[in-house]
Amino acid sequence: MSFANRVVLVTGGARGLGLAYARCLAELGATVLIHDAGAGSDGQGKDARPAEEAAALLRSEGGDAMAIAGSIESRNGCHALIAAGIAAKGRLDGLIHNAGWVAYQQVQDIDEEAFDQMMAIAAKAPLWLAQAAWPLMKEAGYGRIVLTTSCRALYPQYVHKGLAAYAAAKMAAVGIVNVLAAEGAPHGIVVNAVSPVAKTRMWGIDGEPDELFPAAVAPGVAYLASEACTEGGWILRAANGQFHAARAVEALDVDYPRDLRAVKASTAEEVAAQWPRIAAASVEARG
Repeated sequence: MSFANRVVLVTGGARGLGLAYARCLAELGATVLIHDAGAGSDGQGKDARPAEEAAALLRSEGGDAMAIAGSIESRNGCHALIAAGIAAKGRLDGLIHNAGWVAYQQVQDIDEEAFDQMMAIAAKAPLWLAQAAWPLMKEAGYGRIVLTTSCRALYPQYVHKGLAAYAAAKMAAVGIVNVLAAEGAPHGIVVNAVSPVAKTRMWGIDGEPDELFPAAVAPGVAYLASEACTEGGWILRAANGQFHAARAVEALDVDYPRDLRAVKASTAEEVAAQWPRIAAASVEARG
């Protein structure tokens, strides 16, 4: 796999998973644009040094990387960042939106400011970044966009208390991927999501972890950002060097919404009586 002559922007690319993605892409020949606000693990603060240091590190390893500054907290900021990236290298072939953080607030403590900040970075920013890159990718007939979701939102058994805002934003990313994948397919723009697990600052880990390495996730993200990936609308679950792609798929022969090929009921009592059939869970066997 080669990314020769490809330019890929990675947000949150200075540390943790983002740096692992950037390094993997650089090793495969990509020109990597690293954006990172340099915020703390709580999403607060700004510091240009981490992005600059990450780019310098990759260059010292023989890669082609540069830091790119800008804010992704607004639509205008996202559009300006994409414009700056295009101006710097003359093209943009891929976008990986990795920037984000984990913020815990129990439901009774969630405030609007914190919720809006989470949505701005994890849900709005990927949409605005994709929107800004869209015309260039459409004209080129080629583009790869990777957004980030989380199994902490996707699967009830993995949720953590206090992550309602985080889960809302990560589920919003899935909806964005579904629609952009459909809109992009006729133009060679492939849009997917990754649901990664690695021990980083979000786990409270400083330095190298003892397991769940970010580098073990990076090959899957590199694939999604590559020319080899030709189908969108998938969520790539990636952890510990293992990968599994998932997406919601309708049952066979459903005529939505008139015939769900499902359990019939005409009263609330009938729904209650039939609930064990209506909500029958089927656990996938996986070898």
